[in-house]
Amino acid sequence: MTAHPAPNARTDQNRNADTPTDPYVTARQKWMSVLARTSRARLETEWSENHSSESWTHLREPQIGMVMVRGRAGGAGQRFNLGEMTVTRCAVTLSDGTVGHSYVKGRDRIQAQYAALFDAVMLRDGSASDFIDTLAAEQAAAKRDHARKVAATKVDFFTLVRGEDE
Repeated sequence: MTAHPAPNARTDQNRNADTPTDPYVTARQKWMSVLARTSRARLETEWSENHSSESWTHLREPQIGMVMVRGRAGGAGQRFNLGEMTVTRCAVTLSDGTVGHSYVKGRDRIQAQYAALFDAVMLRDGSASDFIDTLAAEQAAAKRDHARKVAATKVDFFTLVRGEDE
């Protein structure tokens, strides 16, 4: 995945959010997903090392709430409510007026704040794209490693046909 900055000419008012193939939407979904899965410490360190000179304010203070998680039977079947999960959301505004948003799982207000700050930086000029690309590669490698470990313990069960069943 390559995290590219969003085009400056587009605004939330003139793009169609219902179009999942829109490259603007796809790119932002990817970097927001990566930021939401990144630890608070990692975000905090990167911000302090490379973006600490940025001025910003809260548009919406970090807020903790609940969302309903839904699933599908068999991955494609009928939807059902799986349960609730805690999320934290935040919105920030950079000094130039660029607004960044975030939703992260759990109750970490600071993580949500940093994720929103990185979203704003990506929307403005994409200066965090190398950092996000590195995070995405690390997360993909961790996912592959986990899948490899799970596959090594897989057990296939089968039923033998017994003679008396005939």
